[in-house]
Amino acid sequence: MKTSFFYDVTKWKTGNPYEDIGAVMNDIIRDIKEKQTERDEDDGGKPGAAIFIPSGDYHLRTQVVIDISFLKIFGTGHGFESSSIRFNVPEEEVPALWELWPGGSRIINDLAGSADGTEEEGAAFLIRREGNPRISAVEFQNFCIDGLHFTGNENNDAENSYRNGKTGIYAVSANDSFKINEMGIVYCEHGIVMYDSDALSIHDNFIAECGNCIELRRFGQASKITDNLIGAGYNGYSIFAENFGGLLVTANNVFPRGKSSLHFSYVQRSSISGNRFHSFYPGILRLEEGSSENLVSSNHFLRDNEPWDPMKQYDNGEDDLLGLVVIDGSHNSFISNHISENIEKDSLKPNRDVKPVVLHITGGDDNYIANNHMLVMTKDDGHAESVRESDSCFGAQVNALLLKTKPMEAVLIRVDATSSGNIILDSAREGEVDIDKSQNTFRAIPE
Repeated sequence: MKTSFFYDVTKWKTGNPYEDIGAVMNDIIRDIKEKQTERDEDDGGKPGAAIFIPSGDYHLRTQVVIDISFLKIFGTGHGFESSSIRFNVPEEEVPALWELWPGGSRIINDLAGSADGTEEEGAAFLIRREGNPRISAVEFQNFCIDGLHFTGNENNDAENSYRNGKTGIYAVSANDSFKINEMGIVYCEHGIVMYDSDALSIHDNFIAECGNCIELRRFGQASKITDNLIGAGYNGYSIFAENFGGLLVTANNVFPRGKSSLHFSYVQRSSISGNRFHSFYPGILRLEEGSSENLVSSNHFLRDNEPWDPMKQYDNGEDDLLGLVVIDGSHNSFISNHISENIEKDSLKPNRDVKPVVLHITGGDDNYIANNHMLVMTKDDGHAESVRESDSCFGAQVNALLLKTKPMEAVLIRVDATSSGNIILDSAREGEVDIDKSQNTFRAIPE
């Protein structure tokens, strides 16, 4: 008789998944390994298994350690709900809220993460298996991982600190063909951390209100981050990748408040297309440490002011001379992008008289910048009425997006003396650039 490798955490023979789903999952993984011992049996032997999480709230007090391939963990809903809004609602309004916590198939990370511990200690799911072949085809789908509370001490405002030492999914070992789809991850200092990934798919997730959302570390290749809704905190990355080749970043909607929406560190021959990047700070996109031969095309970049009162005291520490897009690398193409900066003059740093920089090439050579539409605007005080009156986060952000504006002086493109051979076409007018034309090719938009 064939053995079933479908497991329901609520029907497993040992443990209580509502009190510690981690212990239950570890016991299920132990059972899978005991039943799948043959490496080559009738051209098979270790097909893996599926673990189902029905809707409900499940505390995780024991870290889940995954050391088998072909494992799928899935639930009935990503369950994301804004904990940031909930923790910033006036106390007198809390009794009227319909819900207080995220839902769906929700795993509550109760591990004792701390700034003093290692990152992997606070990870709800730890992927670790050394040797060959690499651990492969592990899938996470359609459930919520909730860090519950932030505990850092930013201006005595712990719940807005984005720090608690907790991680959702942490792969420390080299991995192949992982899929992270339709997940909700909230209030973790690190949402997804993947080391040494090959053919990784991070698709259609809701990863927000995390200190950092997606981090591809050490090195990797041939992966994609697509169709996600993402938003990190002011001291972390929405999307970060280092030493990566062949990464596709497409069709993501990246919210404020990450200190950068997308940060590449020595990423080569990759594509960034069709995304919407929205930030409250300079440094939305950073191609750094020699990131080269990348295509950045058909994206929408927006930078404006933080409109929500509880978060106005925070920023990423950068000033407006940095640029919204920063390139330190060679042979990159930045083509047919739209960049909007709508900023109040009094918020400019280091002072209100500075001309904000939009695209800044700080190093590298022979980049191709063409056919981009860049505009820098400021509030039009003659048309400053709100579209709708609201003190809510949602209402404040909608009003900010629909605010009437007027043009403001800016440096649309700056090329530092450390970079040369760049070709810049039809992306700025003559008086809107800071470029050594003897070292770079420049064709202005006609006046």
